[in-house]
Amino acid sequence: MARTRRWVVSWPVRLALLVVVVAENIVGAGVVLVLAAWVLPSGTIEDPDTVRVVNLIAFGAYLLFAVLAGAVWGTLRFRMRITGDAVTQQRREHRRVLYGPLRLTTVQAVLWVAAALLFFFLNARYSWRLAIQVGETILVGGITVCALSYLLTERILRRSVGRVLSSQPPRRRVLPGIVVRSLLFWALGTAVFVVGLLLSAISALAYRDVPAEQLAVIILSVGGTGLLVGGLVTAGAARAVADPVNAVRRAMRRVERGEFDARVTVNDGTELGQLQSGFNTMVAGLAERERIRDLFGRHVGRDVAAAAAAADEVRLGGEVRAVAVLFVDLVGSTALTTRRPAEEIVGMLNRFFGVVVEVVEAHGGWINKFQGDAALAVFGAPVAVDDPAGCALAAARELGTRLAAELPGLDAGIGVSAGDAVAGNVGDPRRFEYTVIGDPVNEAARLTELAKSVRGGVLAAGSAVALAADGERARWEPGEQTVLRGRDEPTRLAVPVADRPMEGDDDEAHDGTAGRRTSPDAERVHRR
Repeated sequence: MARTRRWVVSWPVRLALLVVVVAENIVGAGVVLVLAAWVLPSGTIEDPDTVRVVNLIAFGAYLLFAVLAGAVWGTLRFRMRITGDAVTQQRREHRRVLYGPLRLTTVQAVLWVAAALLFFFLNARYSWRLAIQVGETILVGGITVCALSYLLTERILRRSVGRVLSSQPPRRRVLPGIVVRSLLFWALGTAVFVVGLLLSAISALAYRDVPAEQLAVIILSVGGTGLLVGGLVTAGAARAVADPVNAVRRAMRRVERGEFDARVTVNDGTELGQLQSGFNTMVAGLAERERIRDLFGRHVGRDVAAAAAAADEVRLGGEVRAVAVLFVDLVGSTALTTRRPAEEIVGMLNRFFGVVVEVVEAHGGWINKFQGDAALAVFGAPVAVDDPAGCALAAARELGTRLAAELPGLDAGIGVSAGDAVAGNVGDPRRFEYTVIGDPVNEAARLTELAKSVRGGVLAAGSAVALAADGERARWEPGEQTVLRGRDEPTRLAVPVADRPMEGDDDEAHDGTAGRRTSPDAERVHRR
């Protein structure tokens, strides 16, 4: 036979609810018994011992009945009939869990009201004053127990509430708000005892048969119980508010540290649940924005991305900046593509560009663009550096050394130039990019072509070396002048000192055993 009902909470939760609620109600009933039987005035009764025995027997019998009936009835409040579609079942499960504390409190309230009526009529045949006194005491005790029970039940069900709200966070308040709950708990946990003291005072004034000593005992007993219970109710209500807020505060600290995977469990149906859900939505938005920022930075460079994000509006155009440009291009990549699979070529290019990016960023530059098997790096824009020429020259030297050591099967030409160029946004407001335009870019590209035929594969313009600081300038050896392709004025060439050919190496350079093609321009660079 197919199962037609199922539990909406697990058995450990049901067991915890059963133990806590039953124990709390037994303690509350015991306190009410002591107050009603031995503390509060009962008036003139012919046989008080008999009345007390009758009430004790009725108390024991009803307590046993109430515990059994309340345990069964309260447990069944978390059992749901399986009917309707999945959406309807989920909605019903949400309601049963969210309103679980209220449903359990209703069960207890019914049993306490029944107890008040039972003992009222039981004692009415002995004394109307006694009946009213006992009924009032049971009602006050029941109200207090129900308030505490609601708080404890809500805390036990917090994880279950978080489970059902994880799939559907509250968009609106589904339970009484914080203000209403605070006032209600004050009334149930504190005001009822004050009312009890007022009723005792009214009874003492009306009947004038309560000795001062007994009145003092009544005030101390009811007042002390009120202080204790009121403190517990207030502490529970405060924790119910503070715990979700503290969870959000802890998660905010994680977000401040850059941990955008921080989330809080939505386990409240009031404004606090909306706060928790709103925080999760906000952090998800921040994580998405950070992901987009990271992708944007990977595409255009982190410095460019930061400058674009800080700008109030997009402005096309640029400004003249003192920059240095490093251009690097592979040798013979076209031939490689005809001899090797495309996947292998892509992997090779990724390893090549990985070294280029690491070296350039380590020296304060950024990759302006990748052009097939070439890369253009800029130093001094958009973020200014103290020595753009020196940084570019140092990056070129290190790049030449690392490429030769880490990618021995690949040859590359590296050219460096420096000077004034226009740096800014070029394109249209709908699609633009940050770039550098000027003579240093063109000169670096031409030097790269020439560097492919030079041992070491690194060439720099003499003007770039002259602009560098003394420490970096000393690491470069000036050569002769040559007219680069597309230019009218001759360019002074320079190579790193470590790459300068030694005496007797000219034959090796000319016969190609160095692994690179030697051109007349290269001979002029190396000729001493």
